[in-house]
Amino acid sequence: MLRLNDLHASVAADDAEPKPILNGLSLEVPTGEVHAIMGPNGSGKSTLAYVLAGRAGYSVTSGQAEFDGDDFLALDPEARAAKGLFLSFQYPVEIPGVPVMTFVRTAMNAQRAARGEPEITAPDFLKKARETAAVLRIDADMLKRPLNVGFSGGEKKRLEIFQMLMLEPRLMILDETDSGLDIDALKVVAEGVNTLRAPSRAMLVITHYQRLLDYIRPDRVHVLAGGRIIASGGPELAHRLEAEGYDAIREAAS
Repeated sequence: MLRLNDLHASVAADDAEPKPILNGLSLEVPTGEVHAIMGPNGSGKSTLAYVLAGRAGYSVTSGQAEFDGDDFLALDPEARAAKGLFLSFQYPVEIPGVPVMTFVRTAMNAQRAARGEPEITAPDFLKKARETAAVLRIDADMLKRPLNVGFSGGEKKRLEIFQMLMLEPRLMILDETDSGLDIDALKVVAEGVNTLRAPSRAMLVITHYQRLLDYIRPDRVHVLAGGRIIASGGPELAHRLEAEGYDAIREAAS
């Protein structure tokens, strides 16, 4: 599904030359699999997520990124979303004056229009929203509030997973979804994420810590350092990182 080959990318800097962050990153995430990206601060984890989403200020200088065999980098952010990409942000933004339900339904219909599909009807949308909120234990009043305004960190993350379940993307990128979550919220969020595991979807989970991977069990774990993958393995690699730290992996890879 997702194939990255020798990807190099830079981030715009104020009054300075763009700063290279990704330095030859290669990765393949097949359909039906969940892959985890772990790495120290500054290794390029969030940059990878933003590059794939097409965020402004992040530019690919060389390399390829393919999604279902198509050139992903040739698509604008809206087209990538319509094709099935969903990015869960580390720090979800607040949008005052825009109710949660209005935002989500507008996003769903925009993607449907881009794919040539009819809009979701109001009854179908409300039914799906209620069912999805129940899975994530989201109170109905929370869905009536402006998007993320006054929400706790855990509520923001739970609401992002609500959006993801409503949109049913094919490629999910979770950028440190566990940040700011207590153990109960982490379990609820992980349960929601796991409902979307399917042979037709793929998932890239970006995290610092092993604890999230106890609930969203990956098929493969990759260690990112210096803007490239330096080690890959099964779930046991995350446990090794927890026990030995990143320096041991870097030394073994050098």
